[in-house]
Amino acid sequence: MTNYDVVVVGAGNAALCAAIAAKEKGAQVLVLERGSVEKRGGNSFFTDGAIRVAYNNLDNIRKLIPEITDKEAEKIVMPEYNYSDFYNDLMRVTEAKSDPILANQLISKSYETISWMANLGIKFELNENQSFEQDGKLHFWGGLPLKTHNKGVGLIQKLFYKAEEIGIEIWYDSRATELMTDNDHITGVLVEKKDKVTMVNASSVILACGSFEANKKMRSENLGEEWEKAIVRGTEFNTGDGIKMALAVGAQKYGQWSGCHSIGTDYNAPKVGDFNKPGDIYKKSSFPLGLMINRNGNRFVDEGADFRNYTYAKYGREVLKQPDNTAFQVFDAKVRPLLRKEYNLEEATYYKADSLEELAQLISVDKDGLLKTIMEYNAAVQEGEYNPTIKDGKGTVGITPPKTNWALRLDQAPYYAYPLTCGITFAFGGLHVNQEGKVLNQGGEPISGLYAAGEMVGGIFYHNYPGGSGLMSGAVFGKLAGTSAAQFSKETLKFHKA
Repeated sequence: MTNYDVVVVGAGNAALCAAIAAKEKGAQVLVLERGSVEKRGGNSFFTDGAIRVAYNNLDNIRKLIPEITDKEAEKIVMPEYNYSDFYNDLMRVTEAKSDPILANQLISKSYETISWMANLGIKFELNENQSFEQDGKLHFWGGLPLKTHNKGVGLIQKLFYKAEEIGIEIWYDSRATELMTDNDHITGVLVEKKDKVTMVNASSVILACGSFEANKKMRSENLGEEWEKAIVRGTEFNTGDGIKMALAVGAQKYGQWSGCHSIGTDYNAPKVGDFNKPGDIYKKSSFPLGLMINRNGNRFVDEGADFRNYTYAKYGREVLKQPDNTAFQVFDAKVRPLLRKEYNLEEATYYKADSLEELAQLISVDKDGLLKTIMEYNAAVQEGEYNPTIKDGKGTVGITPPKTNWALRLDQAPYYAYPLTCGITFAFGGLHVNQEGKVLNQGGEPISGLYAAGEMVGGIFYHNYPGGSGLMSGAVFGKLAGTSAAQFSKETLKFHKA
C-alpha cells in the first residue's frame, strides 16, 4: 500500500498540468501512465500543437514568444482575439450548447494559464499555418496564431521534464482500474502494474486519462455502429477507463455523448496513433480551397462554410457517412501550391492526373458523376476577389451544397485527389465538473476528493469544436483541478491531525 496526497490518472497535457499545479501547492503527487515510456503522453503527443487563447494584441503574444524581434513584429498583422471573440466562436460552432459556466472558465483563464505554461518552460511559436503573406506582411486569421514548439511532442517533452524536475513520481505501464471510497469520500485508486494490483491511498484523485474513442464497443454504443469503422487518431489507451471508474462511484454524465471530434484524415493513416510518427501528420486541412467528392462523384459538404478551424472537427463524420466511409479532396494546379504542409509529406496519399476523366479512373470514382458535379460547380462559381485570408464571400449560386467562400473554378491541370477516411480524436461526452474541476454526483454535488480534466470534461463541446480549444481546455482545467486537489489534501490532512 502506497500513500500520496494527489494521484493523477493519465499523463497527457491536462494530467501533467494538473500534477505540476498540485506539486507547486506542496502536494505529494503520483502520475499513472497506462502506456510505456515510449508511448507516454496520450493524445497530446499527436496534436499539431495549435492552442487557442484569448489575447488583446500582438504584444500579448510576444510575451509568450519573446524571440519575436521588433523588426519581425512590424511585418506581422495580428487581429485582436479577445474574450468575446473566443466565447462567440465557441457558442457559434456548438450551436449555443456549450455550458456557459465552463466556457467562461476556459476562456477567462486561458491567457493566465498559457503564461503559466510559458513560465514552466513550454516553448511557443507562431502558427504560420494560420497566416498568409500579403504585401510583405504575415497576416494571421482565425484566432489561432499560437502553437507549441515541435507540436505535441515538444509540449509533452517539456511537461515531463518539468514534472520530473520538481519531483513528481511517474509510474509507467500502470492502469488505474477502480476508485476506492469510504463514506462517499475518495480514498485512493487500484492500479494494475505488470500483472500486480496495488492499492494507492490518496486524499484526492484527478482523472485526466482521456475519452473512450479507442474503445470500439463504447463508440458503437454511444456514437452509433458506423463509428466502429473510424480509425483512432491518437493513443490506443483512451478506452474510457477514467469515465467508467467515475460513473461507478456515482459521477454524473455530462455533455454530448452522441458527439465527437473527428476529421477527414489520410485513408492510409494507421488504425491507431503511431508513436514512431508523432504529430498530426495525416490530417488534411486545406479542404476549403478545393472540393470534397464521394465515390459517386458527388459533393456532400460546403467546403467553404467557414475557416477550416470551425468545420474540420465536424466534417469527419460526414466522410464516415459516405460510401465505403471514403471521400476525396480534389484540387487543381491553381491552388495546389497553397495547400498546407501535410500535403507535401511522404506519408500523404494522393493521385495526380492531367484530366478529370483520368483522375476519376485513378480513384475509382463514378466518372460521369464527377464530371457532372465539377461542370455544375464551375458554372455556379461567382465572380469576385479570391482571398483565403478572410471569408471572401466568393461563392456559388444554384447548387447544393453551395460553396460559400473561396470558390474557384476547378479547371487547370494537373488535378490532384487525396483519399480520406474518418479519424476520431475524442468524444464530446464526459463527466460533469464544476469551475474547480471537481466531479459532480447525480445530485450536482461534488464527490469528495474526485477531480477531472481534459477530454473527460463534458459539456464544453457539442456538434463541433473551435480548433486549438482542446489543449487550452486541458491546461486550464488541469491547472484548476491540480490546485484544487492540493488544497483539498491540505485541508484533509489538517482535519485528521485535529
